[in-house]
Amino acid sequence: MSSGALYYPDFATNLVARQTDALLESVGYSTVMEPHPNEPSIKIIINGKFVATIVEGCNAISIIILFLSFIFAFASSVKSTLFYAFAGSIIIYAFNLIRIVILAIGLYHYPWRREVLHTVIFPLLIYGTVFLLWMIWVNRFTKSKQHV
Repeated sequence: MSSGALYYPDFATNLVARQTDALLESVGYSTVMEPHPNEPSIKIIINGKFVATIVEGCNAISIIILFLSFIFAFASSVKSTLFYAFAGSIIIYAFNLIRIVILAIGLYHYPWRREVLHTVIFPLLIYGTVFLLWMIWVNRFTKSKQHV
């Protein structure tokens, strides 16, 4: 994967593309990740077939920031807050990678399902994961202050 920049289009998106490539290869797909010539994204090519692009919004950074905002807004002890923030961020990042891999495989095999896969099912899964992590945080780790 080469273009003028060392990490095209940015470090986080490039990292997600490289890790997606490794995961796809590990499950038996021959993949190529290449910079898109007309937009700041990376093309996913599986077995010679262009299936999708990875753009900045695919790197999960904005979703992790949203998650962390909620966690710190309802902070508990410093230790548990930092631990849960770190662990939750890793879970979201890993789940996002798996989501991209499954989406790429789905688009490879079922390209006519592109709209429902990309705009309904997979956003529902990633935001659903964040919601579940928030609910666990609120119900297990934060202590509501009761007035006596």
